[in-house]
Amino acid sequence: MAVTESMGQAASGETRGPHEGILRRQSARESSARTYARALPIVPVRARGLTIEGADGRRYLDCLSGAGTLALGHNHPVVLEAIRGVLDSGAPLSVLDLATPVKDAFVTELFRTLPPGLADRARVQFCGPAGTDAVEAALKLVRAATGRSGVLAFAGAYHGMTAGALAVSGGAPDVQVARLPYPQDYRCPFGIGGPSGAELAARWAESLLDDPKSGVPLPAGMILEPVQGEGGVIPAPDDWLRRMRRLTADRSIPLIADEVQTGVGRTGAFWAVDHSGVTPDVMVLSKAIGGSLPLAVIVYRDDLDTWQPGAHAGTFRGNQLAMAAGTATLAYVRENALAERAATLGSRMLTRLADFGREHACVGDVRGRGLMIGIELVTPEPEHREPGTPACGSGGPAGPGGAGDLTGAGGGSGAGADAGSRGVPDTRTAPAAPDATMGSAARTPYPPAPGLAAAVQRECLRRGLIVELGGRHTSVVRLLPPLTISDEQAEAVLDRLTDAITAAARDHETHGPHRQRHPGAG
Repeated sequence: MAVTESMGQAASGETRGPHEGILRRQSARESSARTYARALPIVPVRARGLTIEGADGRRYLDCLSGAGTLALGHNHPVVLEAIRGVLDSGAPLSVLDLATPVKDAFVTELFRTLPPGLADRARVQFCGPAGTDAVEAALKLVRAATGRSGVLAFAGAYHGMTAGALAVSGGAPDVQVARLPYPQDYRCPFGIGGPSGAELAARWAESLLDDPKSGVPLPAGMILEPVQGEGGVIPAPDDWLRRMRRLTADRSIPLIADEVQTGVGRTGAFWAVDHSGVTPDVMVLSKAIGGSLPLAVIVYRDDLDTWQPGAHAGTFRGNQLAMAAGTATLAYVRENALAERAATLGSRMLTRLADFGREHACVGDVRGRGLMIGIELVTPEPEHREPGTPACGSGGPAGPGGAGDLTGAGGGSGAGADAGSRGVPDTRTAPAAPDATMGSAARTPYPPAPGLAAAVQRECLRRGLIVELGGRHTSVVRLLPPLTISDEQAEAVLDRLTDAITAAARDHETHGPHRQRHPGAG
């Protein structure tokens, strides 16, 4: 949900028309907290599948997908049929927490998809229809069940915009939780990446909990994302995730998996925790489970169900249209093996992007899992650039360990080709410094390039492609296409994206990063 300011009509092809008035009125009337509208000055009027049509008549390939909400894309026939079925039946549309046939069908389908070990003893709480409220519910649940108050969370996390969710997110201004390092390759907090970096991150967590002088009492729970989305599309290593499960289970600490964006097939498994075989105590679910409509729940182990009636509630937790659309979406993804399809197609897309990145020095890293993909853009110092490799052009050398080397998949996640997890370059870093502790080379990544990333987003929009920005420094271009994207559409997305990166980087190098508009500029 990074904020970048658009370049007005230049980003939408200089076309003028009635939509301009709508955009002007939006700017005049709506809060300055608005985000996507700043970088994407379009007025959608029709949409189907991957495609959005604007009021100006232009068509766009939508790889934002409502921030991952649209598992089946826009207006999928099974979703529309489910919604019409409820409308035509005369059923009530909002029922608080009363039982209905629509709700019963949704819970049945949802429980059918849950990880083994949770489905047979699960309870579900319907929340206010946003992932952030479900995070609040999860935190309240584990605090009530354990009688403890502290929470373990991770650097780089994003769990929502309400007070409790913000407190456990990486950008919290006031430290209210114990913050742990999240393992990653390219910008490893320990400077080493890979399994060794993940091992150090796990040891850090264990030490914090077991050291009586750490200042961190036994917490009520640990909350994590199996793939950090807003944090920069960083897949958690499977071995590390299993380690966190053992660490929490051994100490009777409930493990909360935030699957708001990673769920419903997005990462190449129905739930991202399925890759590692981990069964969390609590799962936070939203976005795609509502089939494009607002819906959020937590699913948790029955022995945690200790809170009193009314301990968590929400006026719109009985949204029948969302439950019907969600049931149709969950069933369609399951019956048509769309998670497996996401794994296969995502692997191919990551491979092509890795090949592109190997020849373009401005691509620091390509990573992701399934159809949750990130390209981190950097500013390589000329003296550190591989001989013959332009900032962004073609024909650069493909040295060993470069962006085409796919052996270090997913930040050491162990996802493998089937899951589509890729970590890209060892060569996209400044010269290594020796690390006496680990006996390996500590890597210093090139500086992030948020101005270049914003320029790439604008160039994508000019080419009819909608992408999101994220990451620690807003320098990661994110792709979240619907799971129904075709092979041909995927190729079109990558053609437009790579062309946009090349064009933006050429201008970036010519005029210098200091000339680029910084994200959030007014």
